Amino acid sequence: MLGVRVKNEFKGKIGRTFDDSTPWWPPLTTPPEGSPNVLVVLLDDVGYAQFGCYGSDVATPTFDKLASNGLRYSNYHTTALCSPTRAALLTGRNPHSVGMGRVADIVSGFPGYNSIMPASAGMISEILVRSGYATYLLGKWHLSPQGENQMGSTRERWPLGRGFERFYGFLGGETDQYHPDLVYDNHQVDPPRTPEQGYHITEDMADKAELFINDLRAAHPEKPFFMWFAPGACHAPHQAPKSFIDAYRGKFDQGWDAWREEVFARQKKSGLLPSDTVLSERPHWVPEWASLGVDEKKLYARMMEVYAGFLTHTDAQVGRVIKHIESMGELDNTIVLVMSDNGASSEGGPKGSFNEMFYFNFMPENLEENIKRIDLLGTPDAHNHYPWGWAWAGNTPFKRWKRETHEGGVTDPLIIHWPKKLAAKNEVRTQYLHSVDVMPTLLELIGIDAPTHIAGVEQQPIEGVSFAHTLSDAKAPSKHVTQCYEMLGSRALYHEGWKAVVFHQLPGLPGTPSYDGTDPNISFDAEQWELYHVEKDLAETNDLAAQHPEKLKEMIALWWDLADKQQILPLNNQPGKFGDKRYRQERYEYRPGIGAIPPLVAPNLRNRSFDILAEVSVPATGVQGAIIAQGSSAGGYAVYVKDNRLHYVHNFLDLYYFSVSAEVDVPVGVHTLRVEFKSTGRFKGEVSLYYDDLPVGSGAIPATVPVFFGVFGMTVGYLRGSSVIRGVESPFTFTDSALQRVIVEPAGRSWRDPEGDERVASATQ
Repeated sequence: MLGVRVKNEFKGKIGRTFDDSTPWWPPLTTPPEGSPNVLVVLLDDVGYAQFGCYGSDVATPTFDKLASNGLRYSNYHTTALCSPTRAALLTGRNPHSVGMGRVADIVSGFPGYNSIMPASAGMISEILVRSGYATYLLGKWHLSPQGENQMGSTRERWPLGRGFERFYGFLGGETDQYHPDLVYDNHQVDPPRTPEQGYHITEDMADKAELFINDLRAAHPEKPFFMWFAPGACHAPHQAPKSFIDAYRGKFDQGWDAWREEVFARQKKSGLLPSDTVLSERPHWVPEWASLGVDEKKLYARMMEVYAGFLTHTDAQVGRVIKHIESMGELDNTIVLVMSDNGASSEGGPKGSFNEMFYFNFMPENLEENIKRIDLLGTPDAHNHYPWGWAWAGNTPFKRWKRETHEGGVTDPLIIHWPKKLAAKNEVRTQYLHSVDVMPTLLELIGIDAPTHIAGVEQQPIEGVSFAHTLSDAKAPSKHVTQCYEMLGSRALYHEGWKAVVFHQLPGLPGTPSYDGTDPNISFDAEQWELYHVEKDLAETNDLAAQHPEKLKEMIALWWDLADKQQILPLNNQPGKFGDKRYRQERYEYRPGIGAIPPLVAPNLRNRSFDILAEVSVPATGVQGAIIAQGSSAGGYAVYVKDNRLHYVHNFLDLYYFSVSAEVDVPVGVHTLRVEFKSTGRFKGEVSLYYDDLPVGSGAIPATVPVFFGVFGMTVGYLRGSSVIRGVESPFTFTDSALQRVIVEPAGRSWRDPEGDERVASATQ
């Protein structure tokens, strides 16, 4: 039952004076007696086979110990992408049913895809906080549309608007681990230290987790907490302290083919997989390790070393939180869940990336140049991602990866640890589970019923089913017998041990058309579905579509029926086509010091002319600082004053710096500094600088970033994160009170690349 909440009807006695009056206090809201703490550890882009206890040789001692004293689930499923999985986990509903059929950044004006999660889909945080729990979120959110991630926007869909009492993390899908886009509760903050001082966001999150628990115990010695700990790891950029990375030097020189075979053998030996499980074959688009050159092997092995160090470092920070709970004598009655949000990520492409901005902008990277910078991988100077061969291996024994509805995209590790109530130790559970099942399971374990109304809003049905009965019974049947999947046009249906699945190619993805060989323009009705008896063929190695055409027909019909009921329709494999244009303007006016403006709602200056005007009041001592900037050291642009002169710089993917500088100092007094960019062709132009109407400098910009400047937003009057300006450190705040306002006036037709926007949005989730 729900925790007791009493109406504030005074039950004392009020006389004429204190002497003939009786005081009364309303009782505190309390959860059921003995309610456990709950710690959910949700990792990002970690594949099925990348924990040690799931077959990897990557060191994850914290996760392995939790598994050895608890349960590993071998048949747990997600949605194939980040935001949809998080929506399912928190609400217990299918993602399309709550408007989160894509990542929060890819929106369209249809109910299943608008990223506007309704109040009728109450989150477990909203239930527990009303039941006497303390509720905390650390790390990644990614469940509010980018247009609402501004400091001046509504907080209705931010963590504190959805039942969490404290939040420390980032709102978007990706962040730099050394220069995170931090939000504390409802406001932006800067990291407490610099990378040079040893800062890393996952360590910072662990610090705050301990602080939140300590604060709680100071006020409420026995109140249970619900903590959602969601690091950016192991999403790109893969960044970790050097000592963790170097511990893996030489460990992956055998390559992904041999590593995958070794992992598969350990999975079967440990009992995670049945001994008769068949390993899926290497697809033709993943190169055989033996076919690679010496430098390729050297670079790709190092990229995997960085990833492994990143994962081990994350395990260590989670370990700190676990030890802190244990030191307080509370681990015994804390339910700990460890999981990932989707399969391992292929977004590094076939060759990996030193700077993922190259991938976002359809730019090839240079092997020779990357080899020269190999020792910078994992540091603040790199924004790296490993090749997709390692993602494929990280999903052993399955085929495909994140964003796709084959098992490699939707099957993930799940560990459950609860010493007080969980008698089973180091056991494997094989029941079919899905992310939507986690919320109802936790409610059952705590002893709380899902409410029919939250804050007066009637709740839509919970679509997940509890798997609490499987904790004590390895042979208990799964109660989740049917699950509909759709992700970016790819579809699947699980039903009573069978699975029908079809891959739909996205336009503009790496290697198209050679990546998969399928036509991204083929109609949905013309695609060939596959059929697997996954109850006996976990890795989808034996396509039975030809042998059981009637079964496949039945499965496809059921998929369409559920797609209609769950708001999956209309199907679309061009997610950027119907983007939200409500935040676009013809003219933008900003005051200095405002919070960072998210990339998708900042002025779109790509491949078009524009004017940037800054009204300044220059004292006799001169001025300096950033006027406006977007991006980071990995790419972007900035307008700034340095050495008392106006400058424009276009940082082309940290490869070239094209700059234009004024030839004379900014004069004393009130003036308008103006940057005029005239497009002279596709992604290039001429820049002219003015003080009022006086021309003071000009120059050519031979190439501009075509699609994406990075996850950092646009700032006015200061820099945030890693500096887009070489040789200048953030925040480079403009001289106090000297900058009055900044006006941005784009000219000509707004240019967009739907394929590029989709690539960015899905890869940065």
